[in-house]
Order: sequence, then structure tokens, then C-alpha cells
Amino acid sequence: QVQLVESGGGSVQAGGSLRLSCAASGSVKSIQGMGWYRQAPGKQRELVAAVTNGGSTNYADSVKGRFTISTDNIKTTVYLQMNGLKPEDTAIYYCGAGAFGHFYWGQGTQVTVSS
Repeated sequence: QVQLVESGGGSVQAGGSLRLSCAASGSVKSIQGMGWYRQAPGKQRELVAAVTNGGSTNYADSVKGRFTISTDNIKTTVYLQMNGLKPEDTAIYYCGAGAFGHFYWGQGTQVTVSS
């Protein structure tokens, strides 16, 4: 089992920045990759950015050049640095982790960007 706890959400004006953190605990050695997803009202949950244990990253086209995903040295915490935020980035952001056929979710953190 892997437990994920997000922090760092909040409200910001367009053009501002936020940094999200997600701390993993439990069977962290089984984690093969972690990522950030978001779900806006009335929309499906979508991938924002992901990183594998090998360091490969993947970004949604809508956030390329603005968001950066990273991990700490022991790969138990994943960060999402969000710059140049836009109102359309408003959503609940969820941390996710894949571990040997299982996928785990955090509880989510709200990000609100006002124009």
C-alpha cells in the first residue's frame, strides 16, 4: 500500500505561480512512477505531468513550458512547479503513483486561478 498526501494548493491570480508537493509513504520502494492529474468541474480527470523512477518526464501539451515536475533525491516526494498560471488551470489536482499493477491517488488539492 502507498499513501499520498498533497499540499500547496491555493488561489492565485493569472500569471502567478504555485508549487504543489506530494509525499508518499508506505511501500514507497514499489513505486515505479508518480504524476499529477487534475479534474476541473464537469470534465474528466487528465494527466498534467508524470515522472518515472528513471527520470523520464511527460507533460500535457497545455502545460508544457509552464509546469515542471520533479522529485526529491529518494523519490518519495514529487513536486509540481506551476508558473504562468491561467484561469483554465483551475481544478482539483491529484497526485498519483503506480506500483506493480496498482495505482494510488492522493486526496487532491484545489488550485484556483482568477483572471
